[in-house]
Amino acid sequence: MSPPATLYVVATPLGNLGDLTHRAEAVLRAVPVVAAEDTRRIRGLLSHLDAHPPTIVSFHAHSPERRRESLLEILADGRDVALVTDAGTPGISDPGELLVAEVRAAGFPVVPIPGPSAVTTALSASGLPADRYTFLGFLPRKGKERERMLAGVAQSPWTVVLYEAPPRLADLLQDIARVAGAERQVVVARELTKLFEEFRAGTAAELAAYYEATEPRGEITLVVAGREEEASPTVPAEDAGAHAARLLGAGLSRKAAVQQLIQDLGIPRNEAYRIVTSLP
Repeated sequence: MSPPATLYVVATPLGNLGDLTHRAEAVLRAVPVVAAEDTRRIRGLLSHLDAHPPTIVSFHAHSPERRRESLLEILADGRDVALVTDAGTPGISDPGELLVAEVRAAGFPVVPIPGPSAVTTALSASGLPADRYTFLGFLPRKGKERERMLAGVAQSPWTVVLYEAPPRLADLLQDIARVAGAERQVVVARELTKLFEEFRAGTAAELAAYYEATEPRGEITLVVAGREEEASPTVPAEDAGAHAARLLGAGLSRKAAVQQLIQDLGIPRNEAYRIVTSLP
């Protein structure tokens, strides 16, 4: 019995064709069906690879439900399918998640072929923390939902990654300056991996003014610094020491006194330990 057909979720270059992985190239040369966000763009990539799949179908955010059904029928017929978007990884602010969910529910394997993503590419060269981050994609253009998400950007303790269209970049930066503060650090990554790639870092206010005067072009990813934690009020050493002495005098062990000192005064653990162990 032949193994079931597979849906391959294939990441394609953001711009530089040299970023296509060998594995992605092998899949695109082997599959009989490619489902593409823009069939004209994928034909250019396939031509570059000298790949000639018998069938190329359109699959994008506005494709009717019938198109997903037809792709399931192709898989049921035993033919593998490669899902690609215009650039980057399918399903990441691009069409794909509903198809993947339905393919999995139907019992067919889904195999990711990892590669380029504007999110991680921008983060890696932004100089902002990326150990934890939030990706919000394109914000709504207006209304309460936009304000709610902007408030989330402002309050996030982690770096936030956004996408934006060139004509709306200056407005978005102005909104970020308004809700998160003019000094919030932002990096604008433009035309990633392409000939005119640009990273421009500065405050939200500085970048809003720059792009108000300088019309941006190309695909844009914003990386917004997280909200800085407010510094805890400094506790005078003599007050902390007196408090620690009272805790020990009440019968607490040194270990328990350290924990209570941290809880009561919000000082760092090493400082609490130093204070407690310095007492007789």
